[in-house]
Amino acid sequence: MKDYEMPIGFSMALAQNPQAMEKFSTFDEEQKKRVIRGTHSVNSREEMHRYVDSIAKGAKG
Repeated sequence: MKDYEMPIGFSMALAQNPQAMEKFSTFDEEQKKRVIRGTHSVNSREEMHRYVDSIAKGAKG
């Protein structure tokens, strides 16, 4: 994750969901980039939490 930054809203939502954070930490660089690119279409806090929840459930990555 050297050439891009995580959006603060994504970081905060991820920090509130330990299962998603653990899953995200196992992703390779390309998977992480793909997930982070997906955050650019998120428009609200609630939507971001649903997006992060989907990581925990294995729907992203």
